[in-house]
This record gives sequence, C-alpha cells and structure tokens, in this order.
Amino acid sequence: MSTSPAGPPPPADGLLSAARRNLRELAHGLSHASHPPTPLFADAPKLWQRLLPYGVVIALAATFVPVTIAVLTSQYGVGGGVAGALAVAQAAPLLMLAHRPLQAWWIIFPADIVGALILLAEPVEKYDIWPWTPPVIVGYLFVLLALGLRETRRTVISVWLATGAAGLALHLVDPERSNGSALLLFILGAVVLVIGAAVRERGEAQRRLVEQETISEAERAQRTLLEERTRIARELHDVVAHHMSVITVQADSAPYRISGLSEEAREEFGSIAASARESLTEMRRLLSVLRSDGTEGERAPQPGIGQVQTLVEATVRAGLPAELSLATEVMEAAGRGDVPQAVELSAYRIVQEALANVVRHAPGARTRVSVTSGDGHLTVVVVNDRAERPGSPLETSGTGHGLVGMRERVRLTGGTLDTGPLPDGGFRVAARLPLDAPPTSEDS
Repeated sequence: MSTSPAGPPPPADGLLSAARRNLRELAHGLSHASHPPTPLFADAPKLWQRLLPYGVVIALAATFVPVTIAVLTSQYGVGGGVAGALAVAQAAPLLMLAHRPLQAWWIIFPADIVGALILLAEPVEKYDIWPWTPPVIVGYLFVLLALGLRETRRTVISVWLATGAAGLALHLVDPERSNGSALLLFILGAVVLVIGAAVRERGEAQRRLVEQETISEAERAQRTLLEERTRIARELHDVVAHHMSVITVQADSAPYRISGLSEEAREEFGSIAASARESLTEMRRLLSVLRSDGTEGERAPQPGIGQVQTLVEATVRAGLPAELSLATEVMEAAGRGDVPQAVELSAYRIVQEALANVVRHAPGARTRVSVTSGDGHLTVVVVNDRAERPGSPLETSGTGHGLVGMRERVRLTGGTLDTGPLPDGGFRVAARLPLDAPPTSEDS
C-alpha cells in the first residue's frame, strides 16, 4: 500500500532568503534618507520655530567640541592634536542634525569607533569609561533623537542594531577594559529612538488629521453647492414646464385659431407640439432624478416679486423690524410679464435668504429691503444695522448655506452679487439681475 506525499518540502534556502532580504532592507535604510534635506520645523508658522533647530545644533556643537577635547586630554591622556581631531569628527557633525541627521550619523558613528580604538593605546585609569566616553554617549543620544524624529522605523532599527553590534565587537576586543558603556548606550539609545519615533508618528498623525479635515471641509462645501444647485433646478423646473406647456397648447390650438393654414403648416405645428410634449416629459424625468428620495414635488406655484411684500410682512410679524421699498415700475413690469420668471424667483429667494440670515446672525437689527429696476437690470438690496443682541457670526467667505444659494441664483441669471459687512457693524446684500435673457452657456 502506497501513500502520496502530503506536499512539497519547504525550500531549503527559505530562511536564508528571508535573512538576506531583511539585511538588504536594513542596509537600504542606513544608506538612504527617508526625507528630503529640509530643516526640522521648516513648515512651522513662526520664524523663531523655524530657527530653533539651528540654534539647538549650534549650541550642541559649541558645547561638545571643547568638552570632548577636555575629557580626552585630562581624563584619558590623549594628545592635544589627536583629541582635537577626534572632537571635531565626533561633535562638529552635530550641526547637520537639523536637516541631515542620517548623514551626520555616518560621520559620528565611525568617528566614535575610531576614538574607542585609539583609547586602547592609552593606559587604563580607574574611572575610565570605555568603549564610549561620556561626551560620546550624550552626543550620540542627540543623534539618535534626531534620527527618531526624521527617519522611518526601518532606519532607526538599523542604526540601533549597528550601534549594538559595534559595542559588542569592541567589548570582545578588550573585555577586561569594557565596563558597560556599550550596553548603556544600547539601552538608552533604544529609549531615545522610541521617544523620537513616537513624537514623529504623533506629528504625522496630526498632519494627516489636518489634511483630512481640509478635504472634509472642501467636500462639505462642494456638497452644499451641489445641494443648492439641485434645489434651484427643482424650482426652475416649474418655470420651464410652464413655458413648455404654453408652447404645447399654442401649437395644438394653432390650426383651430388660425384659418387658411396649409397642410404643411398644420404638420409643422403638430411636430412642434409633439416636441414640446416630449421635452416636458424629459423635464419631469430630470426632476425625478434631482428630487431626493421620499420627497414630493411642490404643488404651489413658484413665488415671484409679488410675494416679496408678503415675505417682509411675515418677517416683521416674527419680530424683525423690516422695511420694504418696492418700485411701482417693477410691479408693473412683473404684471406685464417683462420680468423673466427665473429673475423673479431669484429675487424672491435672495430676499428670503437675506432676511433669514438677519434673523439668524443679527436678531433684532433694523433691516431695509429695496427692489428697483433700471438700465435693463433688477436690483435687490437688503441692508441690516448692527444687531441689538449678539448672534452667531455670519460667514462672509461663502461657506454659509444662504450665501451659496444667493451666488448660485445670481450666476444662473447672469447677474452680479455683492455681500459684505458695513463699517457700522451691519451687513449688506446687493444683487443685480439682468432683465434680458441670460447667457446660453456659462460654467463656473
């Protein structure tokens, strides 16, 4: 009886391949900085914050160079020339920590190893610390802190392992002289790297949060704009549907109202009526797409200039002292049909939104509404005084829902809108709407 094998044996070099891959990644982390050579805090808003890293590294270099020389000459008995060279190699690269910490480590780390080997030639004193001297330990911790703040986790782990390997190798060179400084630097280095990495990751998380909030704010503004455009489109549907219905009725009734029409003319009017009915059907389909789920269309006719007075009276009854100045020629033009229905609807909605903003942001403020016409334009002005009692501030940058709607309605008619605070603390909304046909295509 024979049995089939359970499966192919694992590759013999699987562990070796993984080890080589990890070593390559560690080597890449040591040889390639993870950030451009930009200074630490380069994006800080204040000048002193941007200059702070430079001041710190200058102070470190100015402190550690003479201290290293003094320690090497007085405590370890190293000659002045050699001590000066070692001090410059071990401490001067601290100036690079503000913008190139990994490159500074590549200079300081070999210099510290060379310094430890040089100290082997000096006689052993009772209080000597080897292989790392006290200035080397403290300065190296600053290097590790800078690396933790700027480099990736892979890089800082590579640096930490290289530090531990160097300390172990030097300990094996002279175990009797080694007195624990290698292990001390290895442990303190791990603590400093963890602190630096935690601070760096927290800063990155805060930056990502700010970016996400910025994106969310832009999305909210865009969503508000789209909602306003959809609402305006739903309202204008009734205006367009009315015109299309009039065209349909006129085209259908033309053969009965006009005598002596040829057969070609009758067919032309029939074609016009059919096209109008088809267009009206498509408009209704479009409205069903624009309408939110679960909502029904408004059955009341869209308001116009004639309802502005009723709107102001209702606002006065709500407790807002408001005055209306409605020119007679405007009412006459609206009665004759000289004012486009889209302009009438936009004027009414602008007054409505402006009064709502006054009630919301300047409760109790005296408000004046003016609707006039001239030079082929309908001008709507709503001005309110300083609020008698404090209210929430009005967003003049355009993020307010009402201002967005006003701008969209004015853009729809091809007019202009001017909004802003007044010197006395009030607020002004002025819209100028053309009475002729708006541009056929406009996008902003």
